[in-house]
Amino acid sequence: MDDEGAAARAGGRLPGDPVPDPGLGLGDETPPVPPSGPPPRRRAGRPFVHALPVLLIVVAILYDIFTPRYFTAGPLYTAAPLVAAPLYSRRGTALTGVAVVVAVIGLQLGKGVIHYVDSLTELITIATVAVLAVLVNGMVRRSSERLVSVREIAEAAQRAVLPQPAERIAGFEIAVCYEAAQADAFIGGDLYAVQDSARGVRLIVGDVRGKGMGAVAAVAVVIGAFREAAEQEATLEAVAQRLERALAREGTRRDGLDAFEGFTTAVLAELPHGDGTVRIVNRGHPPPLLLHGDGTLGPLPAHESALPLGMGELGVWPDRAEEVAFPGGATLLLYTDGLTEARDAKGEFYDPQARLAGRVFPHPATLLDTLAEDVRRHSGGGMADDMALLAVRRPRRADHDHCDEP
Repeated sequence: MDDEGAAARAGGRLPGDPVPDPGLGLGDETPPVPPSGPPPRRRAGRPFVHALPVLLIVVAILYDIFTPRYFTAGPLYTAAPLVAAPLYSRRGTALTGVAVVVAVIGLQLGKGVIHYVDSLTELITIATVAVLAVLVNGMVRRSSERLVSVREIAEAAQRAVLPQPAERIAGFEIAVCYEAAQADAFIGGDLYAVQDSARGVRLIVGDVRGKGMGAVAAVAVVIGAFREAAEQEATLEAVAQRLERALAREGTRRDGLDAFEGFTTAVLAELPHGDGTVRIVNRGHPPPLLLHGDGTLGPLPAHESALPLGMGELGVWPDRAEEVAFPGGATLLLYTDGLTEARDAKGEFYDPQARLAGRVFPHPATLLDTLAEDVRRHSGGGMADDMALLAVRRPRRADHDHCDEP
């Protein structure tokens, strides 16, 4: 899988990147474009906005032509370069200002009023605004470059904390997706990780309480502890206990409210090698969904409730992994509550079980792409919480044999 595909699936559901503007003189200079990300979602009013400076000039010229000589469209001429400044390139903004000044001079000469003080003052004002618009455009471009730098740093942090797993691990097909609720954010308090071990492929999807850098730090702690425990611990229950102890240590290093109330909901899964089952430990997290190859699906709820990770001081309940069949052609979907808490305009929550029932997806990546797009449509693009998705498919025996052929 190439880097762009990895970014799109691991955390690449990013806000639309800017595209070259169809303004005046944009052929050789365009605003900076972030290095990666999916194509931007087009907005219905975008072409009109980019054409607005030209429309203002045309309307102003027509107004001056068809009105008496002492009427003026000065405000429209003034507005045109100011509107162009954040939309066009530096050259496009400058050409807009030149076009305005030339139009005003030509119309004043045609009306024979260029020698009047009021007309001269208007011309100087418009020329000054045109120069200021070019300066504003430079400021906007520098801010855009800083934003690109911040986005690159955030993307690098995401790849370091939430690395993209391989598409195929121990014969299983894997796909992940991260959708941040905050615009231009790449990572928050949701997490996922996949680790192969001697006892099978182990997975985790979780949601850290809180926001901001504190949540990101907790994500790093959980994932680091999970990768180490997944390699060393003999059982999935022991992995969960290892994470519990890691969060307890982290809590002692924190000050304030998080030192007492920090926790992480998580679901851990284990896919034994050569065994058509999956073992699950759920620590206060939404239950996974198991999608069968014939379109039927169902949740895998925990039969015994358990506290989230990091709340061990409130009580001790032994973790018990629950084992269910995981046949060939089936897909296991793990997700955070950003999926089920997405609301539409009527306030109705998104129901993945109802939305996915009866549908068949050839690959986990297809499932996640479809699901993420459906959630965006449901919520109108305004998600209230981050959303992490992890899907793993056990190929049918025939598919597995075919993949193994030279």
